[in-house]
Amino acid sequence: MSSKDATSQSFTSYYLQQSTKEFAEDLDKIRNADDFKGDAVAMLVKSLQQGTTLFSAADQERVIKAQESEDSKK
Repeated sequence: MSSKDATSQSFTSYYLQQSTKEFAEDLDKIRNADDFKGDAVAMLVKSLQQGTTLFSAADQERVIKAQESEDSKK
């Protein structure tokens, strides 16, 4: 796996974690809606992943490096 692919995967994971934390209440409302079906989970995840396209490769790398630096301080 190339460094760029690894950064992209790490950023996507980080982005999804942060998104689900930030939108936890809204996501709970969606999951508890009467018309929410199990197959909608994949579509919801894919929708959240689309947000990563708003960030350039350089921005993604900067975020991941900052996160790794913060994690190493713990």
